[in-house]
Amino acid sequence: MKALLIVDVQNDFLPGGALAVPRGNEVIEPINRLAAAFPILVFTQDWHPQNHASFAAKHPGKQPGDLVLLDELEQRLWPVHCVQDTPGAEFHPDLQYQRQAHVVRKGTDPHVDSYSGFFDNQRLRATGLSDLLRQQGVSKVYIVGLATDYCVKFTALDAVQLGFKTYVIPEACRGVNLQPDDSEQALQEMQAAGVELLTIDEAIRHATS
Repeated sequence: MKALLIVDVQNDFLPGGALAVPRGNEVIEPINRLAAAFPILVFTQDWHPQNHASFAAKHPGKQPGDLVLLDELEQRLWPVHCVQDTPGAEFHPDLQYQRQAHVVRKGTDPHVDSYSGFFDNQRLRATGLSDLLRQQGVSKVYIVGLATDYCVKFTALDAVQLGFKTYVIPEACRGVNLQPDDSEQALQEMQAAGVELLTIDEAIRHATS
C-alpha cells in the first residue's frame, strides 16, 4: 500500500503567514493533483502550544534564526507560528483534503521541537505516524510539502530509517533556504540516505500502478 504524506501545508508557512516559506503556495496545486491519485493521505500538522521553546519570543535578546541549546540539542529559533487552535495552524483552504484523510500533529511538547512527522527532535516521543501507516498496510511513502530543508527532510530520513520505501517529489516541496543552497543540500542528503526523487508524473504513475 502507498501513502502520500503531506507535510505542514499550513497558513503560517504560506505567503502572509508568520513563518512563510518562499513560494510555499506553489505546492498546493501539485499536491492536489497527487492527492487525487493516492489511496491513503496523511497530513502532518505543526501544533505548538503558545509557549513553545522554539519561539524566539521565549528567549530574551534572541531573534528568529538564532541558535540555542535546548536540553543539549541545538535548536534554531523561529517566529511564533502554528499555535494550537489559531488560523495560522490551519491547513490552507485550497488543499483538497476533504475526503478521508489522516492528520498527525507534531510539536505539541512545549520543551522540544518536532521537524519530523514521526518523532520529536530529541526522539523521545513518537507521533503515532509510523503505527498509523503500518496499520494501513503502507510500505511506500511519498512525501511532499513544507519545508524541503526542515520538516520534509527529517520526515523522509526517519521514514527510511523505519523501513519504509521513501520517495520525495521536489516539484511539490519548497524550502526555507536560510542559505541559498539549503534545499539542494537537503535533497542530496535524502538521496544519500536512500530516498528516491520523483517527478509529479512519475509519482502519479506509481500511485496508480
